Amino acid sequence: MPKADSTYMNTLFFQVDAFTKQVFSGNSACVVVLEHWIDDAILQNIARENAVAETAFLVADEGHYRLRWFTPDIEIDLCGHAT
Repeated sequence: MPKADSTYMNTLFFQVDAFTKQVFSGNSACVVVLEHWIDDAILQNIARENAVAETAFLVADEGHYRLRWFTPDIEIDLCGHAT
């Protein structure tokens, strides 16, 4: 495993199938748990690489979570199924 620096980061990543009880169906989304916010261009590239409708990024903040949502092309204001 590469040494940790500004190029590498360990994080939790989930791909979920929302609105279904069936695996590999429903509405796919990714959820990425971050320790802190990273550059917007990196968030956008992660969402593009995930290649699902939306990727939700979250960061813990004093007992709450801050959320941001990205499609493969743009940041959006809200995404229910990725949340």
